[in-house]
Amino acid sequence: MAKTYNVFISHSWQNSDDLYKLRELLNNRGYFNVEFEEVSKDEPINSDNAYYIKRRLSEKIKKSNIVLGLAGIYASHSDWMEWELDKALENDIPIVGVIPRGQERISRTVSSRSIDDVRWNTESIVAAIRAYAK
Repeated sequence: MAKTYNVFISHSWQNSDDLYKLRELLNNRGYFNVEFEEVSKDEPINSDNAYYIKRRLSEKIKKSNIVLGLAGIYASHSDWMEWELDKALENDIPIVGVIPRGQERISRTVSSRSIDDVRWNTESIVAAIRAYAK
């Protein structure tokens, strides 16, 4: 039986399209099993209480084998992404930056915390998950 990877994708809600595209890319990769742990606009944590939201996100991050940080420049303006990535580091969860298609510049918020940054390519992303996941 193939390993199933629990993956948390740190992303900016204003750029959710990249999240959905990355999920689809990984789900469509043959012989690769993945479960997603992050929260999206379609599956939000229904609360305005930041402490509660952070507690729930923390649980999801701790449950993950790896965190993928969408490294578009918009990540530099997301306090939530910064918090998620710092929480991953705090819990020794490896971080890999994924550079969205067509991006020349990447976010220091992601690249300064990641083990590796990979281009938007199925095999590169899968190889990084296999190489670095706990």
